[in-house]
This record gives sequence, C-alpha cells and structure tokens, in this order.
Amino acid sequence: MATRIRITAKGAKDTRSGFGDGLLEVARKNPHVVGLCADLTGSLKMDAFQKEFPERFFQVGIAEANMMGLAAGMTIGGKIPYTGTFANFSTGRVYDQIRQSIAYSHKNVKICASHAGLTLGEDGATHQILEDLGLMKMLPNMVVINPCDYNQTKAATIAIADHNGPVYLRFGRPKWPIFMPTDQPFVIGKAHTLYEGSDVSIFATGHMVWEAVQAADRLDEEGISAELINIHTIKPLDTQAILASVNKTRCAVSAEEHQVLGGLGESIAGLLAREKPTVLEMVAVNDSFGESGTPEDLLKKYGLTAEAIYQAAKKAIARKNA
Repeated sequence: MATRIRITAKGAKDTRSGFGDGLLEVARKNPHVVGLCADLTGSLKMDAFQKEFPERFFQVGIAEANMMGLAAGMTIGGKIPYTGTFANFSTGRVYDQIRQSIAYSHKNVKICASHAGLTLGEDGATHQILEDLGLMKMLPNMVVINPCDYNQTKAATIAIADHNGPVYLRFGRPKWPIFMPTDQPFVIGKAHTLYEGSDVSIFATGHMVWEAVQAADRLDEEGISAELINIHTIKPLDTQAILASVNKTRCAVSAEEHQVLGGLGESIAGLLAREKPTVLEMVAVNDSFGESGTPEDLLKKYGLTAEAIYQAAKKAIARKNA
C-alpha cells in the first residue's frame, strides 16, 4: 500500500479570527458589505472592520432580534449585511426573525455565528448551542456553512458575499490547528476530499475535521484505508461526493460538534436511505446539553474526539463485514 502523505498543522488560531480577517478583506473589495454586531465586537473579531469602516459598522447592542430586522431591511437598499453574535443568540434567540424576515423573504443576509458548540467551553450549557445546524438547515433558502479552521473560515467569509441569499456561517472560539491551504478555493456546496481511501468513509465538519484527520492517520497505521471528506457546507449538501465515496467503501462515519439529532449525520443518513443504503456510525452529542469546562475536557466527555471517530470507523467496518 502506498504511503499516505499526512496532513500536518501549521500553527493554531481561532476560527472567529478567520471571520474577522475575512470580513475586513471582503469589505475592502465590496463597498456594499456592512457589519452589524450585538455588543460583542471584540469577541467576533470585528474590531478591525469597525476601525477601517466606521460608517459601515452598526453596533445594535444586546438586541439580536432587532439586528436581524435591520439587516433584512438593509438588503432592500442593496447592502450585504454581515451580522455578528454568538451562535446561540444568532439562531435560538432570533429564530422567528430569521424565518420570517430573512429566509422566507430570501434576503441577502449573512448570519455569522461565533462561539458555537461545546468548544465555547467555560461559559456553559446556556451558551453552548448544539442545535443550530439543525435549526438553520431546515429553513428554506438558507445556506449553512461550518468551516474547519482559520484559513477555511476566512475563505468562506469572503466567498459568501457573492452568494445572493441568506447564509448561516458557523465558527468557534478556541485556538484550533490550521491545516487547510491558504489558497484553497471555497465553493459553497462542494466538499473537500482530504484523504482518499477504500475501507471506510469519514465525513466530518467544523472542528471535528481535525479530529478526523488524526483518526484517519491512526487507521492508516493499522493498514485501514480511510477516505476523509471535509463537509464544510451542511446545506446544500455535496451529495455527489458522499455517494461516490460510499460506493467505494460501503460504510461511513459522520463527525460533528452538534447534536446527533438534526445535524450532518442525519442529513447523510437521509441521503443514504434514499439513494444508497449504507452502514453509518455517527459521532456527535447524544441528545444532551453541554456544561462548563475546558474545550478539551468537554470534547472528551461527550465523545467528540479522534478516538471516538477511530472506534466508530472500526465499528462501521465490522458491521459492513458481518
């Protein structure tokens, strides 16, 4: 078997900084881009944008529902609003406003959500939303994106300005390994194959892509060929890439920092049930709220680790061969 060229990290940086840097870059290119923030400018890394384009930045205070309404209205005048707050406040707190004023009306609003998932850490369960991907993917007209590292978050932030319609862009708080190329094109709905393989398909999203890289490397050491695909766009799902992969491997694992109910795994399961019945193991939070703790401890406690993905892959292969 040919030696696999392994993916290595080139430093670490929080994905929210990828959003902040991407927002500034796209604003320099596109004068229609404006930024709105709900009293969390520093946390969303929107400071540089605010400093360079003060006339295009709107601090709405702790009034997230109002921010969504303002953003929807700005699109009527041709603006491209990027809203910024924590993922919990970007979705659960304002779901009615998003549904009625943005998704239903197909407004060109970019809902940018930081501090998603368990890796928010010490702020605890009330802030660690694990349902947001499900909430947002169910809305007609909504694109849902969950990039994996700083480079991909920056690229996604820039790319969504060219998409005409509402987008939910999810990213996180902790420093995370940087492993995607700086020049990797970001195409909405087009997955990235990181490793090609023949024994098991691993479909990962967000922070879990790096955990999946480590799991695939461990499997490779044991002579197990894992195909690893980065599903950065939850909706529209790259059905072609998923089906092509499972046609080779005949079993799969999904991995996400989200509830097992309603997330990436369920989207893949639905696709496979309709098109290609296939063994599928899901690595996700099992119908539970989070709690306060360090990101590393929480990921371990809730089973969102390279070890969990490795074990899921072994189980999927065993089921396939049973």
